[in-house]
Amino acid sequence: MAWRGNLYLLLAAFIWGTTFTAQTVGMERLGPFTYMAARFFLGGVALALVWQLRRDKRRQEKRAGIYFPGWRSGAVAGLIMFAGASLQQVGMQYTTVGKASFLTCLYLIFVPLAGVFLRHRLHAEHGAGVLLAVAGLYFLCLQDSLTLAYGDAIVLFGAVGWTLHILFIDHFAPHVDIIEMSLTQVLMTFVLSLGVALWREAWVWNDIFGAWVSVVYAGVLSTGLAFTLQIVGQKYAAPASAAILMSLEAVFGALGGWVILGETLSSREILGCVLMIAGMLVIQVYGLVFRRRTAV
Repeated sequence: MAWRGNLYLLLAAFIWGTTFTAQTVGMERLGPFTYMAARFFLGGVALALVWQLRRDKRRQEKRAGIYFPGWRSGAVAGLIMFAGASLQQVGMQYTTVGKASFLTCLYLIFVPLAGVFLRHRLHAEHGAGVLLAVAGLYFLCLQDSLTLAYGDAIVLFGAVGWTLHILFIDHFAPHVDIIEMSLTQVLMTFVLSLGVALWREAWVWNDIFGAWVSVVYAGVLSTGLAFTLQIVGQKYAAPASAAILMSLEAVFGALGGWVILGETLSSREILGCVLMIAGMLVIQVYGLVFRRRTAV
């Protein structure tokens, strides 16, 4: 089942990467929390429909005694998600896109380190994969020197939030209803984002409707589908492996800009993509070939 979890995480990274353009366009007309509230509302609606469609399946699970609700764990996950998403969104207003991408994906380092303290076993291939992926992120995202300014610090704290989110999902996802957990975390983030937007930001309905394409894409696919794929994928993938797979959103974002928007990729950026993909392959190939051979 590990390959299926990896596939789900890879698909989530693809969706998050291709959402970057939509997110940038949406932020041209909306404040960070207004945009978050709109996208997480649509994501919640989409997941609520999925939850309703699964009602017969839930009845069967309850009769069989294998149903475990995901409301409580989803609420806590939503608090963590709101912290990570809001810090990232606000920080992006004061720093470059390249720095924000690099600093956000430093959960590549934070997740394995935190996992060690939580007594997760860290294999040598995980360390090698993380080093390759971080080096790739550097070449892909950073075009200037890495100096930590005000906006960079905010994004860095956001990366800590995403680290906690990954570890929390890894712990609870195998034991609860996935759709309920995903729905609750999305609705929690929506409520908190809406509260801050009403308190701190001035917005009008015309601005939201004007950015509807960006909001719908980010809300339904990135928020509703991709975060659910993350929860499903982390049921079967180790945290360090999951972090590397999800960080490939930076690669898909760069490739999406090249294919869709006609943006050019420099040799430095191509090297970054290659190194990040190599980091993923180190873990996946080692797990499929060498560990299987050892088991035999």
